[in-house]
Amino acid sequence: MSSKSQNALLYLMLLVAQSASAFSLFWQVFPIFRSVVTNLGARQDIDLSTQIAIVVTAIILHACYWTRLHWADMEAPFHSVFVGHVLLFASRLNFLFSGALFSAVFFRHLPELASLPPFGEALVQALSIAAVLFGLFCYSLELERLGKAIWEPPQ
Repeated sequence: MSSKSQNALLYLMLLVAQSASAFSLFWQVFPIFRSVVTNLGARQDIDLSTQIAIVVTAIILHACYWTRLHWADMEAPFHSVFVGHVLLFASRLNFLFSGALFSAVFFRHLPELASLPPFGEALVQALSIAAVLFGLFCYSLELERLGKAIWEPPQ
């Protein structure tokens, strides 16, 4: 197998793993998001297993992104203006859902700022949310890069 085809295969595997991780995060977080939105003002308790699954999935998402950025060059497998637009749309939609998640969590907890949780607990929660959001942002960048590469005509 040539170096170019190995690179393409590595890129594809990492992109598929990133996509699966992003979908898994949305699958795990959507019920929480829905509960927060439908039960405004109520404390939301999240199972430890769900919290662990979210953190592990975010770690996988980051690992795939940074591995791809470091070891796999991105080359457009084909060129299509339509597919490029679809990928750019998916990138923006991913970031929109991430922003909605952050907004719901932030505004849900805004009234509680008068009585903050212990510093350690607040730090862990803030870092977890930041890791998930940053991972989804990186995935959005990946989709955007691929969309632009597919959109642009071959040189």
